[in-house]
Amino acid sequence: MLPPLLRRIEAHVFAAERLHGDDTTVPVLAKGKADTGRCWVYVRDDRPFGGPDPPAAMFYYSRDRRGEHPQEHLAGYAGILQADAFSGYNRLYQSDRKPGPIVEAGCWSHARRPFFTLADIAENARRRAQGKTTAVISPLALEAVRRIDALFEIERAINGESAERRRAVRQEWSAPLVVDLGCWLRAQRARLSRGNDLARAMDYLLKRWPAFTRFLEDGRICLSNNAAERALRGIALGRRSWLFAGSDRGGQRAAAVYGLIATAKLNDVDPQAWLADVLSRIAEHPAHRIDELLPWNWLSRSAPRTQAA
Repeated sequence: MLPPLLRRIEAHVFAAERLHGDDTTVPVLAKGKADTGRCWVYVRDDRPFGGPDPPAAMFYYSRDRRGEHPQEHLAGYAGILQADAFSGYNRLYQSDRKPGPIVEAGCWSHARRPFFTLADIAENARRRAQGKTTAVISPLALEAVRRIDALFEIERAINGESAERRRAVRQEWSAPLVVDLGCWLRAQRARLSRGNDLARAMDYLLKRWPAFTRFLEDGRICLSNNAAERALRGIALGRRSWLFAGSDRGGQRAAAVYGLIATAKLNDVDPQAWLADVLSRIAEHPAHRIDELLPWNWLSRSAPRTQAA
């Protein structure tokens, strides 16, 4: 009953100028065991740069994590993709790709995590209080976290502003910080051995520097990929409560329902109330008016009924 809504959400998501992409594991039943499948998500959320279109999310399931899956999902898309450094995305960034190249935008939250792990003073204090062995706090990691946090502080002040305003502020305030950070990273990296944890964290940034600095020239780009990670949170938490998807078909159905629920939540709609109402009406609802049942339209139509009640 719900594929008509899913097709409309899918079309809306992939009409975005910029997407957030990510994936997570999903256990799936196999002969005598549970395999590890994947659930992929693509989120459209224009609110950080003042876009008027409603947010939405589209989920897909696959049995493995081969790069052919995101390449298939994004076969008709051309725009900006905010994601981690998964090699399966690389073919999407080729200049001769049809219908056009996808522009890579790096996630500073991903880049910050290994530095934060090496500079987690609070975790060390907890371990010390519990009588456990504490890790060595890296002063270089602390400095990297401080510099990256300064960029996030600027972003918080311009969240929701227009793309033009965001670009102007970034050019004035963020660009000098990024230039200094790049010079500092290269200088410190030259002093570290290849296998050092801090060196690997620095390499993650430096090898993808154009993708990480692209936000300075385009106000539509976010500093992080947190929108996709928030959309996957339901799956991550749900794994504690259910064993596995019963089959590949079950995984595909789960992905479909996750997309509907995540889209409703992004639009501040109660997923249970929305699905209950839509399922009771969709069989008799005119096909040419299916958009009326989408979460962002359903909210506006349901408001008078709620007020009357």
